[in-house]
Amino acid sequence: MAMTEQNKMRRKMADTIRFLAADIVQKANSGHPGAPMGLADIAVVLSEHIVHNPKNPKWLNRDRIVFSGGHGTGLIYSLLHLWGYDLSLDDLKSFRQLDSRTPGHPEYGHTDGIEITTGPLGQGIANAIGFAMAQSYTKNLVNSESCELIDHKVYCLCGDGDLQEGISYEACALAGHLGLKDLILIYDSNEITIEGDTSIAWSEDVAKRFEAQNWNVLEINGHCYDDIDKSLSEAKNANKPTIIIANTIIGKGADGLEGSHETHGAPLGEETIKASKKKAGFPENEKFYIPEDVLIRFRCALEKGELAEKEWIHRQKEAPLIEQNHALERLLNPDFSAIKFPEFEAGTAVATRDSNGQILNAISKALPVFIGGSADLSPSNKTTLKNMGEFPKGKNIHFGIREHSMAAITNAMALYGTVIPFNATFFVFSDYLKPAARIAALTSIQNFFVWTHDSIGVGEDGPTHEPIEQISQFRALPNFYLWRPADATENIEAWRIALEIKAPHGFVLSRQGLKTLKPSRDFGEVSKGAYIVKQRENATLTIMASGSELMPSLQAACFLEQMSIMTNVVSVPCLDLFNEQDEAYKKTVIDPSTKVLAVEAATATEYYRYADAVLGMDSFGASAPAGELFKKFGFTIKGIKQRACELMGVENKIVKMEKLGEA
Repeated sequence: MAMTEQNKMRRKMADTIRFLAADIVQKANSGHPGAPMGLADIAVVLSEHIVHNPKNPKWLNRDRIVFSGGHGTGLIYSLLHLWGYDLSLDDLKSFRQLDSRTPGHPEYGHTDGIEITTGPLGQGIANAIGFAMAQSYTKNLVNSESCELIDHKVYCLCGDGDLQEGISYEACALAGHLGLKDLILIYDSNEITIEGDTSIAWSEDVAKRFEAQNWNVLEINGHCYDDIDKSLSEAKNANKPTIIIANTIIGKGADGLEGSHETHGAPLGEETIKASKKKAGFPENEKFYIPEDVLIRFRCALEKGELAEKEWIHRQKEAPLIEQNHALERLLNPDFSAIKFPEFEAGTAVATRDSNGQILNAISKALPVFIGGSADLSPSNKTTLKNMGEFPKGKNIHFGIREHSMAAITNAMALYGTVIPFNATFFVFSDYLKPAARIAALTSIQNFFVWTHDSIGVGEDGPTHEPIEQISQFRALPNFYLWRPADATENIEAWRIALEIKAPHGFVLSRQGLKTLKPSRDFGEVSKGAYIVKQRENATLTIMASGSELMPSLQAACFLEQMSIMTNVVSVPCLDLFNEQDEAYKKTVIDPSTKVLAVEAATATEYYRYADAVLGMDSFGASAPAGELFKKFGFTIKGIKQRACELMGVENKIVKMEKLGEA
């Protein structure tokens, strides 16, 4: 059958993308030309369907496009330039170079048009599902039967590697369960990975997998423009999420290399590119060539996008939408001053997981934008938002036992524009979600991680459930703020500060009750990460402690004073923030003339930056009641006093005090 004029132009547009991608990678002498060349035909037809405004990449009702295979930047940057985003041809020519706007993998906030940072395979799929979930929640608050203010689609391009990653199973199962009908996953099924044909390690029936997960499944020839167009139209009208399985050829158009795994992650070579261009009727010696008629058609996105946004703004101004616009305004501009935080009486014992639960409820009650949930642990994490309903019409999200996808989903929700999310699990299971927490830190995503059961205080569940090294791991993560509050009131102040800092935050919270200290202490210093809670003249020792170790440190200091060891005690709710302070402030907290002992029921090696000695964990925990474990590993008044005496080079004398036992 003869090709129509429309499809001839589509082919020319696709070849333009192919050779731009090849030239981009060749000039950098680094990158991945295969996937961009194989996806070029799909990208051209997708350009006809998506609704976006290159002049305003932050327009709320735009279609979201997530490139889960972040290595396909040759395609991504070519499209952004052709559509008219603020990305020049010179930017394309500086691909993968220092300080360029075109890094090797797409980075949110670095390049206009990039919705979220991708690269670690599979996460982009969960990110797309996060965008669709945020959209679903927003639609339920602002749409009406007469008018839909939010009606965009979420597209995700993924490959074989994305679907082999376990996170894609987690996330797609949840998407099917929730029936996210505005989600469209385009699967570039080229059957090639770095090592060769996918058959060497993979033989599953992807269509049946997604049918079992309650998805609409379509399968097409990924190089047939009419098939692509028809499948996208059908997907946009489906009543559940859709996967389009597009059978493609990696390196499509690469002379002599079509279908080869050699096109995946290396430049094609000058001669191959020249031969490929000649075969397609393109000037073989001209690099970064864009035919004028092709550019005109791609740049239609500018006028179409501007018109679509103006129509949407006009829609907002219609009189019947006053209530909906108010609802939207409350999501876009949350009033943090409306939060009425709980109060806790000094002397009462409250686990910080419990106080945190009350804090979450207070924030969510005041802010329609604040939602979240747990990886099937909300009763233990204390994260249930009481009387606030179930997602998507309510605020409680049931992620199921899917920690990795939960974190990646909430990363995207945080970037959507109308949602401030939190997610929760036991701290030891933060290991499962670390890759997504890292992406949050890399791109300053304000995602809130609630991690309970923070130490050997987990007790009888034993060492499999007792986090030891995790605190150190997250403190080592740049641009990530880890909080371990010592009591309920410090927990409140931690949240006040975290809501103001546009970065990810982890709240490490106790299972056991922690005595609430006197509220008269200066909480303004919590914002600096560490502050003095007990200060003595002529001090010779400083004890730094966080969380459950602060109270026994204070009590141990009383014993030490009876031995003429004057002791300052410092609470460290956020060591990351303290590290950022200037030396002058640090010296007011840690007297340079004193010896310093750090106490924390974790590896705690990061304290050696300040401490002469550390009382921490150098082994895994054990299965026993929490009190016995703290005694065994030395996190008691007696244990802290003994370690302090060793540091100070004095004999550990028995000192009795009437009102203070030496447990």
